[in-house]
Formats: sequence, C-alpha cells, structure tokens
Amino acid sequence: MFLKQALHYNNPFWMYLLGSFVIIIFNVLGQLPLTYAIMQEGVFIPGGDPMEMMRNIDKNLQLFLLLIPFAIGFLGLWLVVQKLHERSLISITTSREKVDWNRTLFAFLIWSGVTVLLVAVDYTISPDSYEWNFNLKRFAVLFVIGVLLIPIQPSLEEYIFRGYLMQGFGGLFKNTWAPLVLTSLIFGCLHLFNPEVEKLGYGILAYYIGTGLFLGIMTLMDEGIELALGFHAANNLVTALLVTSSWTAFQTESVLIDVSEPSLGAELIVSLLLFYPLFLLLMSKKYGWSHWKSKLISKF
Repeated sequence: MFLKQALHYNNPFWMYLLGSFVIIIFNVLGQLPLTYAIMQEGVFIPGGDPMEMMRNIDKNLQLFLLLIPFAIGFLGLWLVVQKLHERSLISITTSREKVDWNRTLFAFLIWSGVTVLLVAVDYTISPDSYEWNFNLKRFAVLFVIGVLLIPIQPSLEEYIFRGYLMQGFGGLFKNTWAPLVLTSLIFGCLHLFNPEVEKLGYGILAYYIGTGLFLGIMTLMDEGIELALGFHAANNLVTALLVTSSWTAFQTESVLIDVSEPSLGAELIVSLLLFYPLFLLLMSKKYGWSHWKSKLISKF
C-alpha cells in the first residue's frame, strides 16, 4: 500500500512539519527574483495586490518569475526527502519498484484532449466570450516556458500533498481516509489567496477541495501519484496555452482571452460531478482498480 510506505522509515510526524517548513522557506526564496522585478518597475507595495503590482511586467517574463519559486521549492522537497527523511523520491511517488511514466503520459494526453475539446466547444457556442490573442512570437516564448516550467508547479503540489503529506498523515493516523480528507482540505485552503477567489467568492474553494479529493482518490486507488501528475500537468499547461483571463492566477500570452463575466455554477458542478467521476472510471477500467472501500477508508 502506498501510504504504508511511510511506516518503513523511522520518521515521526514532527519531521513532516519541519520538512514542510523547509519547503516553504525554499519557495519564499524563489520569490525574490519576482519581488526584485516588481521593485524595478517601481510598483512594490507591501501588502498590496500582487496582480496590480505585476501588471507592468511582460506576461512571459511574469510567468517565468512566478514559476521560479516552484522550481526552487522542488529542490527543497528533494533535500527534505533525501536528507531529513533519508528516503528516495520514488518512495513518495509510487508503491511500484519504479515510476510508471506511461501512466503519467496517459493521464496527461486524456485530460489534454478533454480540455482542448471543452475550450473548442465553448468557443464555438459562445465566440463573443473570447478575444483572439494569438501572436506567433509571444506564443512561441510562452510555449517554451510552459513546456519546461509549468509542469514543475503541479508536480510540486502533487509531491507535497498526494505524496509527502499524505504519507505523513498516513503514518500518523494509520488509516487512509484521514490523509485523504486532510490533504484535500489543506490543498483547497492554500488556494484561498488566488485571485479567482476574490472574483468568484469562497464557493470556488469547494472546487479546489473537490479537486484535491479527486486527485487523492486517484492516488490511493492507483498506489502512486503518476496519474495525478499527468492530470494536473495537463490541466495547468494546456489551459495556460489555450486561454487566460484578466482575473486568473497565471496571465499568459495564450491563444484566447476569456472576456466573459465569470461565474461558478455549471463549471464547478460539471467538473466535480461529471468529468472527475468519468475520469476515475476510465482509469479504473484501464488499470484494473478494485477493493475501493479498503483502499479509501481502511485502517492499517
């Protein structure tokens, strides 16, 4: 069992708390280049709106600077796992002998296709909701930055929440449901300061927490985070390349700009109650998942 791997090491829970603090420190250090760039623009305001302070920075440079903290944070995660816990990164990736990257690629391709299809359908139905933004030179730079760096951001989140902390909580509570619920709640609440929350209200947290539960269920059923890595990377990368808006966390030189008035409702319900369950069903059929109850709500 993926969570039980934490029991193979003498790692009390305080180590996970300390490790989390170290990762946060590395992430904060990674924010220094962005802070410097904002100060160079003369718009740094302590406690001010980050979106407003970054508005004068080129979008591709802005994206690059926003992604640096995740790359530095990943370095912090690697050091914590290797040096503090004296474990390999594979041990918080999968219960298999080696990482199954074919799983990651499969999930990535499936969800990329779904995302492209959904955007295409919505653009066809509501063309007035979008502005054409394609510029070959700027998009080429975005594509390079996106392919090289954007996957690091969701990967770090998956390693921290569905790998590192889920195993840490598993070792603490000796069951599967508490780590699933707690990591999903923490994952959702850490999105509290996203600009999407200010625009859409606190109801969007249900989407973030629900997404955390979905990714956690996928991890527990598949005995590793490979599928979650692929799904999360596809969701962030393809969206950044295809469509952005003035109120999202990532401002990119995407093909389209969504100019519609945002609302929760349908998108949240369709994702949580239709697309996520269908994706789990597909993964279950392909990889032969079984014993759902014992993997999701059992003690060990």
